[in-house]
Amino acid sequence: MLKDKVVSSQEFLLYKIIFNLRFCYMDPVSQGAFGAIFAQTISNKKKILAVSVLGCIAGLAPDIDIFIRSGTDPLLKLEFHRQFTHSLVFIPIGALLVTLLSRLFFKKYFSWVESYIICFVGYATHGLLDACTSYGTQLFWPFSDERVSWNNISVVDPFLTIPVLFFILITIFKKNKIFPFIGITYIFIYLGFGFIQANRAEIVGKSVASMRDHESNRLTIKPSLGNLFLWKSIYEYDGFYYVDAVRLFETEQFCEGTKIKKLNVYSDFNNLNIKSQQYLDIKRFDWFSQGYLGLGNSNNIITDVRYSAVPNEVDGLWGIKIDPSKNLSDHVDWVVNRSDYRKKWKRFFDLLLGKGCNKLY
Repeated sequence: MLKDKVVSSQEFLLYKIIFNLRFCYMDPVSQGAFGAIFAQTISNKKKILAVSVLGCIAGLAPDIDIFIRSGTDPLLKLEFHRQFTHSLVFIPIGALLVTLLSRLFFKKYFSWVESYIICFVGYATHGLLDACTSYGTQLFWPFSDERVSWNNISVVDPFLTIPVLFFILITIFKKNKIFPFIGITYIFIYLGFGFIQANRAEIVGKSVASMRDHESNRLTIKPSLGNLFLWKSIYEYDGFYYVDAVRLFETEQFCEGTKIKKLNVYSDFNNLNIKSQQYLDIKRFDWFSQGYLGLGNSNNIITDVRYSAVPNEVDGLWGIKIDPSKNLSDHVDWVVNRSDYRKKWKRFFDLLLGKGCNKLY
């Protein structure tokens, strides 16, 4: 389960940078690459490099929201990341801001209108790409606070990003506009393959629940880190979340996992004042996790069941710690899981290779 390691917002920011470099470093690369390759489709041959750079900047720009955070409220960053800067209605405004801020460096290459069109195209790719992952993106802000998650790709996937980078570079060096269109065709084929794999994984997840004579109230499928062949299946039954891995190659396999108690804030924390900030923070964390909150066995820690390093485990990457002795105005503590990464990576690759997995039929 989550280690009882409480960190300040400053420590968490440092850890997030380290974690991203170690596990999720390709995510900003993907965002920039998507912005660049879509912008290349509207470029002429002479300006292809400048268009690629500006499109890349615009593709990265929505993530400026990661700087919205608080030293006292650890959940503020969760509420605002992938919020207004990622919404569809903000695309024209975001594109305009990027155009204005980049004008000094690109005015010798593009007119105002040209810069804005490039930034619009690059900026528009960001939120739509994020919505393909399981993290959740508020595409329809301010009309809805729903976190859209299509769950057809991982937050990091080198099988998607590296080919896109190849097509970007060959376009720049060959100055042939056929290559970005080939790259975009590959993107849509890969995203489509993700939906096909998600559908296969969902069928397996439902079948596993049925094998256990469980009538699942809710089932969610998400790809594991960096691939579309090993998936995480989560379903709810009788007050627990059951977590398994699903392996999808030429045949479907499941890798049996474990379960974790579903959080019931009224019974699990009946000594917590409902007017306290911690009680409100639990509700906020529940919204962020799309309702997938589990209660571990140690130290009042609530975990986000969706995310673990190994897809058939419930050892969450992050969570919150409740302390009923705190003042009514005090926030929860943010907790991160830093334990045994090498062992977890071994278990992850063992599952990817099929060790401990069984055919469904």
